[in-house]
Amino acid sequence: MKKKNRRKKRVFGTKERPRLSVFRSLNNIYAQLIDDTQGITLLGVSSLSFKFKGSKTKTGGKIAVAREIGVAFATKAKALGIKAVVFDRGTRQYHGRLKALAEAAREGGLLF
Repeated sequence: MKKKNRRKKRVFGTKERPRLSVFRSLNNIYAQLIDDTQGITLLGVSSLSFKFKGSKTKTGGKIAVAREIGVAFATKAKALGIKAVVFDRGTRQYHGRLKALAEAAREGGLLF
C-alpha cells in the first residue's frame, strides 16, 4: 500500500492530460482513461469485451491481445480528442502485457 500511495502522488490526470490506468489480472487486461480532477472515467477498454473475447488462441496469446487493446484504446482516445496521457501502471512492473499495451498505444498515436 505504501508503494501505491507514493506513486499516486506523482501520477495525476487532468482533463487535458488524463491518466491511463492499466490493470492486469491473471487472464485479462483493462485500460481506463481517468480525469482525477473531476473523478470520472472518460474511456474504458478491456479484453472482456465481445471484440476481444476468445481471440487469445487465434492471435498468439495474452501479449497479442494486450497489443490489440492498446491500439483500440488509442483510436478511441483520439476520437475523444485526447492526444496526451499520463501512464499509470499501478504496482506492476513495466514488462510483458503492460509494456505491449503501452507500446501499442504509443504506436496508435498517444503521447506519454
